Amino acid sequence: MKVGLIGRRGSGKTTIFNMLTGLDAQVGGYAGSDKGEIHLGVIKVPDQRIDRLAEIYQPKKTTYAEIRFTDFPASQGKDDLKAGSDLLSQMREVEAMALVLRDFDVQAEPLKELDNLLAEMILADLVVVENRLARLKKEKGKEQESLLLERCRKALENEESLRSLSLTPDEEALLSGFGFLSRKPLLALFNTSDERAGQPLLRAYEEELRRRAIQGLALAGKVEMEIAQLNEADREVFLKEIGIEEPARARFIRASYRLLDLISFLTTGKDEVRAWTIKRGTTAKKAAGKIHSDIERGFIRAEVVPYEDFIVLGSEAKCREAGKLRLEGKDYSVQDGDIIHFRFNV
Repeated sequence: MKVGLIGRRGSGKTTIFNMLTGLDAQVGGYAGSDKGEIHLGVIKVPDQRIDRLAEIYQPKKTTYAEIRFTDFPASQGKDDLKAGSDLLSQMREVEAMALVLRDFDVQAEPLKELDNLLAEMILADLVVVENRLARLKKEKGKEQESLLLERCRKALENEESLRSLSLTPDEEALLSGFGFLSRKPLLALFNTSDERAGQPLLRAYEEELRRRAIQGLALAGKVEMEIAQLNEADREVFLKEIGIEEPARARFIRASYRLLDLISFLTTGKDEVRAWTIKRGTTAKKAAGKIHSDIERGFIRAEVVPYEDFIVLGSEAKCREAGKLRLEGKDYSVQDGDIIHFRFNV
């Protein structure tokens, strides 16, 4: 999963990045952002199922799902997202956007910041649509694309994000190559004061986000960055002292999976125990392609055991005896926690 962090200068965006990744990118004055630097970080997604399976199999390698973060330079205004810029191109490559909004002082206007950032993305997409439509006038046989992009232009000119459009699978495929910013799943991160650490979003923010159909999360970036950089034992003690039940990183991961409608299926063995992240509703054949394209092409069947049944019975052999191991075809919809062994022909 690739998530991009964007926000205004002074929003605490890089602090949030450090909190999520446990890294120590420069903050305070945002010198890195002023120079146009992009920070990259990767975190492993904690999964107690993988921990338990690793205990059972004692594999040579244990692999967790990952989230890759890109901390983009602080936004200065509408001119930041110029058509054809390297920054804009990199933004289009992420799967979801996390908008960091300043909410830690009395001067903060997070909903106004949200409006401005959304407007910048809409404007950037409008430029792309208009440029493509101008080129399509010189091409033949692209009527379907032209009609779809005219719909997009109308929405964007009305200051509506492309998330508001209902599209068919064919239309989704047509737009997928553009990487439209206002089409990407969006999570609003309200960077609150230390005093509000661990508290939920203010009701007024919740209501406004619900009206906009945007998911949101409150994070106290500064104090939670300090927590993230502690060792595990000290972290638990500190969390209890300040009354936070769950670290912000865990809440962010859960919100991100919910936002993108993601699940994990599991593979096991002496060589490796691993979690694989896929979209909910992915078929067994497509899930096999997540491991390797050869497995997808030569797919024969999937041998599936739900994680809970495996833990209760203790082994694949006992699951087979109890009828808990199922043989599923290529159209089976993979479920969260399925332990799968794929049979295939090369």
